[in-house]
Amino acid sequence: MNILGISAFYHDSAAALLVDGKIAAAAQEERFTRKKHDPAFPANAVDYCLEEAGLTPEDIDFVAFYEKPLLKFDRLLETYLSYAPVGLKSFRMALPLWLKKKLYLKKEMNQGLQGRYRGRYVFTEHHESHAASAFFPSPFEEAAILTVDGVGEWATTTFGLGRGNKIELHQEIRFPHSLGLLYSAFTYYCGFRVNSGEYKLMGLAPYGEPKYVDRIEGKVIEVCEDGSFRLDMKYFNYCQGLTMTNKAFEELMGQPRRQSESDLSQFYMDVAASIQAVTEDVILKLGRHIHRETGMKKLCLAGGVALNCVANGRLLREGPFEDIWIQPAAGDAGGALGAAEFVWHQLLDNPRNQDSEQGASYLGPAYSQESINAILDAKGAVYEVAESEDALCDEVADLIAKENVIGWFQGRMEFGPRALGARSILGDARSEKMQKTMNLKIKFRESFRPFAPVILRERVQDYFGMRPQEDSPYMLLVAPVNEEKRLKLNGHARGVEGLNKLNLTRSVVPAITHVDYSARVQTTDEERHGVYHKLLRSFEAKTGSPVMINTSFNVRGEPIVCNPEDAYHCFMGTNMDVLVLGRAILKKEKQPSANTTEREDYLAQFALD
Repeated sequence: MNILGISAFYHDSAAALLVDGKIAAAAQEERFTRKKHDPAFPANAVDYCLEEAGLTPEDIDFVAFYEKPLLKFDRLLETYLSYAPVGLKSFRMALPLWLKKKLYLKKEMNQGLQGRYRGRYVFTEHHESHAASAFFPSPFEEAAILTVDGVGEWATTTFGLGRGNKIELHQEIRFPHSLGLLYSAFTYYCGFRVNSGEYKLMGLAPYGEPKYVDRIEGKVIEVCEDGSFRLDMKYFNYCQGLTMTNKAFEELMGQPRRQSESDLSQFYMDVAASIQAVTEDVILKLGRHIHRETGMKKLCLAGGVALNCVANGRLLREGPFEDIWIQPAAGDAGGALGAAEFVWHQLLDNPRNQDSEQGASYLGPAYSQESINAILDAKGAVYEVAESEDALCDEVADLIAKENVIGWFQGRMEFGPRALGARSILGDARSEKMQKTMNLKIKFRESFRPFAPVILRERVQDYFGMRPQEDSPYMLLVAPVNEEKRLKLNGHARGVEGLNKLNLTRSVVPAITHVDYSARVQTTDEERHGVYHKLLRSFEAKTGSPVMINTSFNVRGEPIVCNPEDAYHCFMGTNMDVLVLGRAILKKEKQPSANTTEREDYLAQFALD
């Protein structure tokens, strides 16, 4: 039986396909259209999923959509009526899209499936989709489930449990009270773009001190011991306006909203630290409450807030659960997978097995070496092809050890917002200059943003505050760098504040050590990660270090690359030193000189966010 899951029309559209319960394919639409967080119907992602499985629309048995549009429209109308006539402008902007597309989803999906689908449409609730995506692809037979995001139809936070092939949601917190929207409001206030700048706010937080926690928890949000919360809506504008916060919010915080791209003062760093601390406090309280209520030893997480890997790390280290599994596509894209999983298990009562697990989340398209070589030949690229994977890893490990920045393109593309070793940029974590080099010359993004380490799973406890061989394949847990890997700072470091903290070398792997001695860790193992793991083993054999930098293969404002052409253009449009496409190795100095205009045109495609 074939079940196609779809998420669309809000943020990060995606498609996912189950074939007899196994995840056959999944991808976000942005990777194909090159429009970051593309909310359009995922026509390209659907086509890919069907092609990957060798199916046509006629072969699909069920199409599952990740939320109930009529229930969501009910929330929109009720919210507007509650604030009328204040919210008229935002309502008038939203209404045409609803009348044109969202209220006629079957028609839109029929068109997206070329009018050839004849089966049933199933509409799951938004947080049911999140919960299904959290539990069913996990390795746990039973677990508690927590979903936290901005808002679905009405729910913003839910908890429940999963056993075998069934999930149950027991309690929920409803709109407008939302931890995800609270974090987005502070993202907006600190001058970053909502729905894409939350990562930046989390990365900025360690540069500040949580000076405003009492102000936030005393005025903006009321948090109970069980983790439930209420927002004071007089500080927000998202129900009735086109902005997240208002004048009352600015008066409470004491300064106006930061303008995008303006200098970051210590104040906004302290604000970032404060909202991050509040978010962690709520997540810890929710986790403890859910543990008391369910008695489960394991927890599954999904929803956009589950991408807050700092909070996840604290919940694992300080919370009551023995183990946590987080859906790698925790945001709306993962809802496509969750909707399909919900139909297969919850509605059709099919059992779970190991084949249904998500593995390394390599679920996107792959390209043969022959097709890669043909593309390179057509572009006049100069390259060599390694004789074997072992030879490839040996040469690339040497290049990384010599502080080259490597574009790494292998196998099937990752599903979710993180590059997990298939579409990655790699570098030497031991280099003191690599963080600034990669941020400013490769990624074209803010210098303060940290890079994540990838490490051999068998060595993770040697470098980070994690359990022996603890699994973190999806880069969704932050852990402290071990004391013995840290370097002593001299007396001059005590007075260093703000972004100047970047200039201090803090550990033996400085390029991935954040200013608070933390790191967002990805582990690799041979079974799931193949040549990626083999490369890291080669690097360790040459250098003694089992750690490299892994960041996403894109520039600021661009989706992660999908195909070899995307990768080649990114390579030529940046200061990357080497590009590896399968076994093809391209060195920048050997390429026909990059035309400056071409480089500018490439970068101009992507709005800097």
